[in-house]
Amino acid sequence: MQDDNGREIREAGMKAWVLHGINDIRYEEQPVPSPMPDEVIIRVEAAGICGSDIPRIYENGAHRMPLIPGHEFSGTVERTGSNVRDGLEGRRAGVFPLIPCDRCVPCREGHPEMCRDYDYVGSRRDGAFAEFVAVPASNIIELPDEVSFEEAAMLEPMAVAVHAMRMAFEDEDEPDRDKKIIICGLGTIGLLLLMFLEERGCRNVFIIGNRESQRQRAAAFGIDQSRFCDSGKTDVCRWIAEKTGGADVYFECVGKNECVKNGIDAATPGGRVIVVGNPFTDMTLPRDTYWKILRNQLTVRGTWNSTFLKEEDPLKNSDDWHYVLKRLAEKRISPSQMISHRFKPETLDRGFLMMRDKTEDHCKVMMIR
Repeated sequence: MQDDNGREIREAGMKAWVLHGINDIRYEEQPVPSPMPDEVIIRVEAAGICGSDIPRIYENGAHRMPLIPGHEFSGTVERTGSNVRDGLEGRRAGVFPLIPCDRCVPCREGHPEMCRDYDYVGSRRDGAFAEFVAVPASNIIELPDEVSFEEAAMLEPMAVAVHAMRMAFEDEDEPDRDKKIIICGLGTIGLLLLMFLEERGCRNVFIIGNRESQRQRAAAFGIDQSRFCDSGKTDVCRWIAEKTGGADVYFECVGKNECVKNGIDAATPGGRVIVVGNPFTDMTLPRDTYWKILRNQLTVRGTWNSTFLKEEDPLKNSDDWHYVLKRLAEKRISPSQMISHRFKPETLDRGFLMMRDKTEDHCKVMMIR
């Protein structure tokens, strides 16, 4: 017997959160997938709820439904397809959720994140809010013993943050640690960016947030009150001018028009604006702001997702995922401190609703087996 994707189905069942339609997600019995020849089955041990999962569940829906969401996860290889090399069963793994075509120009040039014909775990095909999930064997990254399942379930957002950071400094052999850097928005990606910038040794990082809890989280990474701007209480443009005199690098991690405008206005001549946040609405710029891009010769770069190059050595630095894994294994970063809530699979809907309704302050919300 096969499912809609042509995979063989075992008679045994599993529990999963299934999105049947917008605002219709149910915890129910599903068939356990069996691997296609080049796939493995991952037993999910930990999975994070991404901010993008909430509008997918409650507002916009997925590319196809019914669908099991969830793309930030880790687990154990339970079973392998016929073409998968021996020795993977029982291995602990993280998973790159973007499945590239490996044929288009970006793929051939080593940029799978810009693939023209990709698939995606948790939005285009069944994901990790389940006991088991089928993924290509080439998308897994084996975990050293030093890396926990919880940490590995944060590999995806950490790699997204690192991708943005490396984009800002890609032409520098050694980082200029005195550059003035502003992070606008201290959600998960902004906070992870701060963590990696601190690990990199950057000394002049300034934060624009909008909640006291964000100030406290920034303080835990060494950002004192003088380097934190509460945008709800302070004139952001005046604060930037007074505190920094201009930003050499500005990371926009909110996705709002005014935040992009502030970054362009704040950038020093020759500065860089890295646009990270998913847009809430259409984006427009005043003419005077656009002139600043021209006259200050600014670099404005968009970034989406992260680069994973399927290296054999799990501790190589060659792409964003291996960059992160190396630092996790060497205990140079500690993302677990960002986990604010943990839910068992059967109560994960409490996490969905909490994030949707903002009933509690939260950072990273995690499903733990």
